[in-house]
Amino acid sequence: MQNQRNLILAIVLSVLVFVGWTLISERYFPQTTEVVKGKPVPVPAAQPLPSAPAIVRDRAAVLKDSPRVTIATPRVAGSINLKGARIDDLVLLDHRETIAKNSPPVRLLSPNGTPGAYFATFGWSGDGVALPGADTVWTADSTQLSPGHPVTLRWNNGQGQAFELMIAIDANYLFTVRQTVANSGSGAVALKSYGLISRLGASPDISTWTLHTGPIGAFGKGANYDVGFDNLDGKEPGFFARATGTSARAGVNDYSTSNGWLGFGDKYWLTALVPPSGQQVAARFAPAGDKRYQADYAGQPVVVAPGKVSAVTSRFFAGAKEVSVLDAYERAGIPYFDRAIDWGWFVWFEKPIFSLLDWLFHHVGNFGVAIILLTCVVRALLFPVAQRQFASMASMRRVQPKMKALQERHKDDKPTLQQEMMKLYQAEKVNPLAGCLPIFIQMPIFIALYKVLMLSIEMRHQPFVLWIRDLSAPDPLTPLNLFGYLPFDPPSFLHIGVLAICLGITMWLQMKMSPPAADPAQQQVMMFMPWMMMLFFAPLAAGLQVYYVMNNLLSLAQQQFLYRRTPGMRDPVPKT
Repeated sequence: MQNQRNLILAIVLSVLVFVGWTLISERYFPQTTEVVKGKPVPVPAAQPLPSAPAIVRDRAAVLKDSPRVTIATPRVAGSINLKGARIDDLVLLDHRETIAKNSPPVRLLSPNGTPGAYFATFGWSGDGVALPGADTVWTADSTQLSPGHPVTLRWNNGQGQAFELMIAIDANYLFTVRQTVANSGSGAVALKSYGLISRLGASPDISTWTLHTGPIGAFGKGANYDVGFDNLDGKEPGFFARATGTSARAGVNDYSTSNGWLGFGDKYWLTALVPPSGQQVAARFAPAGDKRYQADYAGQPVVVAPGKVSAVTSRFFAGAKEVSVLDAYERAGIPYFDRAIDWGWFVWFEKPIFSLLDWLFHHVGNFGVAIILLTCVVRALLFPVAQRQFASMASMRRVQPKMKALQERHKDDKPTLQQEMMKLYQAEKVNPLAGCLPIFIQMPIFIALYKVLMLSIEMRHQPFVLWIRDLSAPDPLTPLNLFGYLPFDPPSFLHIGVLAICLGITMWLQMKMSPPAADPAQQQVMMFMPWMMMLFFAPLAAGLQVYYVMNNLLSLAQQQFLYRRTPGMRDPVPKT
């Protein structure tokens, strides 16, 4: 019996070892050869990680070190490094670093070996064949890349394989890269195409529950916001991330897709690789050491027989997260590309609100005025909801003395109290939940407006009136330094701007106009609420504060109108 148990155990363990080794070997020790016409052909390994230079140098000096092809379009400028065939020099001409008149354009890409190195490259990996690498100097058939005028880079390994990179760019931010290899050698070669983005340093924009920055992609099931720079640095997801179902891991995060994209996102900027459509690729986000991060993909192995040519086409986005541009690329076949903006759960509602705001802006020419008009539209649409909520408050206020009497009479008999309360509601035709429903309806609207005003690059550097010259930045004027007349800047947590003060005052007036709460403790809490909200909103974008100040003013007017129609609403609740 013991021998039989040992035999069964040995068989089970053998099966487990065999299955486990098969799974592990396919993942970590892939097959290295294929047989083509009876001859073994090496199969390429994964794409390489570019090495970091030992010394960081001035960008201008690095740009002069290697031959380059100029990039010239109405919206971007820069160059392609012929050494390594890297797209590593790009500025966004329509977006400036600051609101100063002489501010330089936003720099998105920078060469390896410079501060903030950030670049993309495409190539081939394989064994037993000489391949172009980081030190390969390509030849170009033109000195300039522009819309409608692509550039072709060529390199021959001298062993029978000729490589080409045809790079084109559209009128916005999308590069198209066609990789070609022609085999004139005597034997077949096996290759994998790859593309990678390398980035030095994490995003300067902090990732929060309302804004994702860092690795981002779409792998067939919507956008993936799970992976952060912390994960690539070796940190496991925190409790909140695990509770919301994140699949991120510390270190490398692998994915497989046949129709997706991946890259890095900041609040306003994005770089993204779009692998060849319809081809199953292995994609990943990986740490590259010393605060360097990489997003890359590797295609399926292709065997190029003698006299044959193989080509794949991929794309690379490097630009601003402009809603209309991302939407256009999404409609053109890049799935979920509009979700590069972290709209959140209410995307179905936020995008129409943004479209209305953008339409108003293009008609009035001032983004702050557009925000005010949008606020008026939203308040008008919600007016019936507010009326319903107000009517419910009036009904509950009318029956409150009877409710208190029942509570006193049945304070020791909870079941009877519940039954009597239900009878009271039915007799008075009062629904205690009617006042809550409008709040649930309004909540998605306010969250949507918050996200639209916080995330849209269309508001960036837009002026309003007087001292508000950038609606995407906090209000710069504060009484703590006498509105700039004293030569010091208060700490950020004390920088309470004029708009935030107006927000606190208007909320306080709303509280004063509202019926007083029956509970004294609740009254104290409600009186502190406006000033807490003032402190919360002070460091946020001025455009968001403009919206809430205007919303509060309209709420005050609405309250005054409704109170006039319902006399006695602000009187204290009569005592029983």
